[in-house]
Amino acid sequence: MLNENKSKKILLLFSLILVGFLIFLGVMLSTAVQPRHLPPLYAQSSSKAERGNIISKDGFHIATTKKLYKAVVNNRYIDSKKEDLFVQLFSIYSGIDVETVQKKLKKRKGVVVLSYHIPEKQAQYLKNLAYELRRYKVFKELKNPRTGLRSIHGLSIIESGESREYPYGDVLTPIIGYPHKLEDDGYTRIKGVKGIEKRFDEELSFRQDGSSRGKRDVNSYIILNKDSFTKPNINGLDIKLTVPISLQIKIERMCSSMKEELRAQQVMIAVMDSQSGKLLSVASSNRFLPKAIKKSDYPSLNSGMIEYSFEPGSVIKPITFSLLLDKGLVNPYDLVNGHNGRFKIGRKIITDEHKFDWLSAEDVIVHSSNVGIAQLAQKLSGSEFHNGLKSFGFSQKSTPDLIYEKVGSIPHATRLNKEIYKATSSYGYSMKANLMQLIRAYSAFNNNGRMVYPQLVYSFIDEYKNETLLENEESVQVIKSSTASRMKNILIKTVNKGTGTKTKTPGLVIGGKTGTAHIVEKGQYVNKYNTAFIGFVNDEKVNLTMGVIVIKPKKSQFAAQTAVPVFKKAVDILVEDGYLKPNIVE
Repeated sequence: MLNENKSKKILLLFSLILVGFLIFLGVMLSTAVQPRHLPPLYAQSSSKAERGNIISKDGFHIATTKKLYKAVVNNRYIDSKKEDLFVQLFSIYSGIDVETVQKKLKKRKGVVVLSYHIPEKQAQYLKNLAYELRRYKVFKELKNPRTGLRSIHGLSIIESGESREYPYGDVLTPIIGYPHKLEDDGYTRIKGVKGIEKRFDEELSFRQDGSSRGKRDVNSYIILNKDSFTKPNINGLDIKLTVPISLQIKIERMCSSMKEELRAQQVMIAVMDSQSGKLLSVASSNRFLPKAIKKSDYPSLNSGMIEYSFEPGSVIKPITFSLLLDKGLVNPYDLVNGHNGRFKIGRKIITDEHKFDWLSAEDVIVHSSNVGIAQLAQKLSGSEFHNGLKSFGFSQKSTPDLIYEKVGSIPHATRLNKEIYKATSSYGYSMKANLMQLIRAYSAFNNNGRMVYPQLVYSFIDEYKNETLLENEESVQVIKSSTASRMKNILIKTVNKGTGTKTKTPGLVIGGKTGTAHIVEKGQYVNKYNTAFIGFVNDEKVNLTMGVIVIKPKKSQFAAQTAVPVFKKAVDILVEDGYLKPNIVE
């Protein structure tokens, strides 16, 4: 009996050992067969490339890109005993007040975005804070219910997008344009809509985002060695302009002041080197803040330099006269009948502000006689006049550096065969042009008959500071050098003795022509005007072509009292800033 009980006990013990062994084998087999949830041996990271900057000629960043980051935390992992410490430290490092941080943490359980708009510098500080918070065990370890593994999720600082910044506010608007935002797989990108931002959007846009992959260390940072892989960021190109910001700001302020004084809708001015075409200033009184565009800003979003096309008036007279001179159809000393200020062509009566009986052909320009130029223009055939206006760049793009240009119009050659259209076009009606086209045309008078393209972009600069200079479009010989020289003298005489006398500046050579034109509204001329002064100003070394347009001034309808004073003030600024040096002989 005793032996039988002993055998049973041994059998039971053996059975238990066998069952335990089978369980052990089952667990080992299960562990071997199932995938193991081990931390990865490799880590990878990515970074976003940036849009290029727009830089002034004197090196100031007019438009620049800043990266934005978001701060994300899973509040389940914050140790309740150290939550106040987390809130206080995050508030100090981020600049977000304590109350706001507390509200966001209490709003929901789980993943919480504490901020979407953290600047790059603060983001670096917060990344350092995230490391320190983990080191001081502000975050606790929790078990993942799906995997059964324990892990820690701390504070994460993640790139969320880019923001376009304009450090100098409304400077160089609307020329510089503005962008809008696009979402690219959860990342905010910038895309140009108008102006330089749009015209050179492809050059400004990023080339390649960066990424890295390699073995990780215990803190999950990539170990950079020969086995790791890195693809660098390639940012967009920086664009350097021909315009110095210091000069631009002064001329813009002057335009704004003159807009108020003249009670005008807008005042615009362009200043260009007559030989290279490089623009020193393209200023408007009507500007806007690219990051805070209001409904009242909508009319200012278009660049009037190229998008405001108008009947230019008497500033076209020198163009007409130069075509006659170039073809030998007129001598400057020929006498022209002024008809005492009234001359009838067909059913239209052409009038002059100042009445003349007889005057020389060149004095038709000096004293701005509509009657005189209307008669002289009849010497041109319709095709000669049409082709001549076209050769001076009218009805064509004036510059490759801007977009959405309204090129205006000129009458067809057939129409210009008619006396009345020939007459009205000779003094700037029956056609349309913009300010950039006008300064381009006038550059021929100050450059031996060669007409240049206005150039706004000076160079492209890559992220390694390699600079590629942009060559301007080749200048065009539109009239003979001798014709240009004669026209230059006539325009100087116009300033000294005619309608532009208020631009005179001792020690500088100044020439130009005034223009006043009725405005058409709803198909008919109304009692509103645009005024202009287009010309040049030279010292011993520098030759500049300049143009001023004043839209709907209420103070006066005459260019001599509106556009001319703006031109003169711009000349004074150029002298003051050293761009022009008068040669004054004691």
